[in-house]
Amino acid sequence: MEITQIIQNYIKPELLVLAIVLYFIGTGIKKTEKINDKYIPLILGLTGTIISAIYVVATSTFNGYQSVLMAIFTSIVQGILVAGLSVYSNQLIKQSQK
Repeated sequence: MEITQIIQNYIKPELLVLAIVLYFIGTGIKKTEKINDKYIPLILGLTGTIISAIYVVATSTFNGYQSVLMAIFTSIVQGILVAGLSVYSNQLIKQSQK
């Protein structure tokens, strides 16, 4: 499956900008050299999930426990996907420079 198909099929269009934001956050973390590189994807995943949760809560109507569980699930999945896209983009840029 091509990356563009994944983006179109699985990531909410309004959250695509979050991948760009996470990319710059990851770049900033890397430049500080205070955090080990292996933790950057985890930090980006958590940050993406939290920001996605804020978006989902702000745009959802909750009518019961099912809608709350769906919001939690959506937040986690979208956060992981945008963080993955951010890390993937970073690696594509690095590999193209070699």
